[in-house]
Amino acid sequence: MFDAVRNNKRIVQVFLALITLPFAFWGVDSYVRNVGAGSDVAVVGDSKITIQEFNQAWRDHLDRARQQLGPNYKAELFDTPQARMELVNTLIDRRLLALEARKARLNVSDALLVEFITSFPSLKENGKFSKARYDALVASQGMSKEMFEAQLRQDMILQQLVGAVGDTGIVSASSAEMMLRIQSEERQVAELRLLPEQFAGEVKLDADAAKKYYEENQKLFQTPEMVRPEYVVLSLDALLAQATVSEAEVKQWYDGHKDRYQQNEERRASHILIGTGGDADKAKAKAKADEVLAEVRKAPAKFAELARQHSQDPGSAANGGDLGFFGRGMMVKPFEEATFALKDGEVSDVVQSDFGYHIIKLTGIKPAKQKALDEVRAEIEGELKRQAAQRRYVEAAEAFTNMVYEQSDSLKPVAEKFGLKIQQGPMLPRNPPAQALAALGPLGNERLLASLFAEDAVKNQRNTDAVEVAQNTLAAARVVEHKPAAVRPFDSVRADIEAMLKAKEAAALARSRGEAMLAAMKGGDDKTKWALVKSVSRLQGKQVPPAALQAIFRADVATLPAYAGVELPNNGGYALYKIVAVKPLEKVDADRRRVLQSEYTALVAQEDFAAYLSGLRQRAKIEINQAALESKER
Repeated sequence: MFDAVRNNKRIVQVFLALITLPFAFWGVDSYVRNVGAGSDVAVVGDSKITIQEFNQAWRDHLDRARQQLGPNYKAELFDTPQARMELVNTLIDRRLLALEARKARLNVSDALLVEFITSFPSLKENGKFSKARYDALVASQGMSKEMFEAQLRQDMILQQLVGAVGDTGIVSASSAEMMLRIQSEERQVAELRLLPEQFAGEVKLDADAAKKYYEENQKLFQTPEMVRPEYVVLSLDALLAQATVSEAEVKQWYDGHKDRYQQNEERRASHILIGTGGDADKAKAKAKADEVLAEVRKAPAKFAELARQHSQDPGSAANGGDLGFFGRGMMVKPFEEATFALKDGEVSDVVQSDFGYHIIKLTGIKPAKQKALDEVRAEIEGELKRQAAQRRYVEAAEAFTNMVYEQSDSLKPVAEKFGLKIQQGPMLPRNPPAQALAALGPLGNERLLASLFAEDAVKNQRNTDAVEVAQNTLAAARVVEHKPAAVRPFDSVRADIEAMLKAKEAAALARSRGEAMLAAMKGGDDKTKWALVKSVSRLQGKQVPPAALQAIFRADVATLPAYAGVELPNNGGYALYKIVAVKPLEKVDADRRRVLQSEYTALVAQEDFAAYLSGLRQRAKIEINQAALESKER
């Protein structure tokens, strides 16, 4: 079954992305229950998703966003109720799939897990698997190898299930050919556009039209309530920059944690692999391995040459069987035990594993050693500074929170106490557009922004409460300038209203004239001077507006010329088209058909998976603990 996953990687990727879709796809209201703040964020059947699981997933989510966006990362854009709800539903989807995989008794063998890990391009150095890179990857996830590999195994099991569902998405070659012909058909058209400007002279506005529109649409001319804040931010990063550690502290830490800086023994080996299939093949493979071993025993110096000649491991055969250095836990158990039992330069007997039969030659040993203090000094200093900053932040956060509340008429005392800069914000509306939030920094946080418009903050210019705008980051603000909402005076918008009404009326006249002309043309009365003929297709339709392209290909072309017309958006007028020729696809390109077949198969499979996942949700009893999700104790 796992072959289906490897052979349909694109489909699997689509599915895995799909299970992260917002929960609104299925409807939140039918699942959310205020079941009280407890230790579980959600219940899926008899399975529970704990707050601890959610918190770890949330930290991972923010870390991934931080790594992907770098300096453009804005925590306040990610730390929203909607984002938390989406994450809960991703966890629910994964739990549903995991439960189904368990029912189906799906599993991933150790051999397959090792094959997957060692095949990762980013974990290779000079074409060979790098244990150092693997260790760094695991460390960056904040997990032990056992935890990381268990999580990876679970992900691979889920991919088996996803791949099985994906196999149901089938689009035949004939269907793909039909779609390719539809997409590639060309229609040659002439165009005539009736623009609103052509009818501007015919527009007559009533004297009171602008005033009437103004009075009936007051909300369109209202300036929003605005505040200009100042604010301070207390963050772990700021405290980390201030942290210092002494040489004595570094030495003490090193002496007390030497086991952390122990470099374990690594061994370098080359191997010749003879793969196996069925039971009959195993006997042949074993006999072949014995023959090759006999050749190796006769000429040990020719091991690399024999590996290139006989080994069936595509990853190492071309390199003479060389696997590079690796430590314990990186190879399947029989291979590892045999390798670590050899002496340098020694060749093993035939070793059997899930991959087949191996002949192993040990080519190098890196003995275990203790890293010197100077090698790990920077790492230790960083660790001690993080610990010191974290301790200080825990203490400072409470003092910061109390101080902005108790001395609420100014941010100056709290800024002086913690060495913070009072920053000036711009004039802000209550609900800034989403695209503007990224530039607001901490002020883009929904809770902090809402606090600035509270009555006490506006009328009395009191500090807001301290708000956690990101992990390990608190902010407080106060209003220094306030502008209430107001309707703009009529005289300031009169010219704009009149221009808009005239443009709208001119566009209506263009549409009316165009529709009349289209009816006449379809009746055989075509005296129009058309523009040059252009060729359009569903794949190459940039020469005409999207709405026009649809109208052109909806037109009945049984008899030519045929005509189509369409109103252009945004008061753009009306466009008429004369279809003078239809050019079908003459020859179907087999490669294009296969590509299209693959793309449509992925789309069909995506729909199948969405239906499958929706069915799992409908059959399962799902409850989301809204109180636990919103709790500050989370």
